[in-house]
Amino acid sequence: MSLTMSQWNLSIGDGQSLFCMLGLNVLEDADLAMETARILQSVTAKYKLLFVFKASFDKANRSSMHSFRGPGLATGLKILSEVKSRLEIPIITDIHEVAQAEPVSEVADILQIPAFLCRQTDLIIAGAKAVKRHGGLLQIKKGQFLAPGDCRQIVSKVKEAAEDDITILCERGTSFGYNNLIVDMLSINEMKKLGVPVTIDATHAVQLPGADPNTNGMSTGGRRDGVEVIARSAIAAGADGIFVEFHPEPHKAKCDGPSCLPLSVADDLLRNLSELYAVTRRIPLCNFSQATCEISA
Repeated sequence: MSLTMSQWNLSIGDGQSLFCMLGLNVLEDADLAMETARILQSVTAKYKLLFVFKASFDKANRSSMHSFRGPGLATGLKILSEVKSRLEIPIITDIHEVAQAEPVSEVADILQIPAFLCRQTDLIIAGAKAVKRHGGLLQIKKGQFLAPGDCRQIVSKVKEAAEDDITILCERGTSFGYNNLIVDMLSINEMKKLGVPVTIDATHAVQLPGADPNTNGMSTGGRRDGVEVIARSAIAAGADGIFVEFHPEPHKAKCDGPSCLPLSVADDLLRNLSELYAVTRRIPLCNFSQATCEISA
């Protein structure tokens, strides 16, 4: 199964190049967004990867009401629109409320439904109808509380609302005890069985929810050294795309700094992931019912 954004000539899914949704966790200012997008555009072009710039205008799901949330809808869309037009790149960003679907889809090419909101029927319907009108796609993160097969009804809601296949499902980990997440790589294939492309959010999969030791539980911790491990594992397991957040100085990031990567490692990471993606797509699955397995180039 593959999906296409015809206005950008970009496709995600079977037989396509690695789809990369990369950027900032949250918009901090226009200059940072533009520079980050420019660097990531250069790196992805170098390795012939499909690039969509990501940044959130509002992080509504925060541990503390005093946490930085972003510039808000109006200012945020203005920044994203400027990045999009100046660099000529597609945009992905989150929506949290039904009323945001239409105005955001006028700027963003992919609307993203956050994991905690993946079963909010009205939000999914609004998002599906909006992106359908504007020729976009809808990425829905699988909730930390859902089994992969439970996404079947989510996909069904989108299909019925948009009367089309426009859904990307995203794995981002499952709650495992207190303040911890794990990623079951078998979920990648289970969700692909639903007939949709599947991506991995390697950034949020390494979160330690509500467990940043430096803020006494007022923010989420993370294990950024696990981002590449999760991304590589998911690609090997069959993921069609990756979702990774960067920051020039992660320790200064205003949101989810412990989970994002330094922008300086983007080149090495994307080179490695592109090579792995190419290798895993060339090698056929072994038939273990036979005594031997033949692998052809």
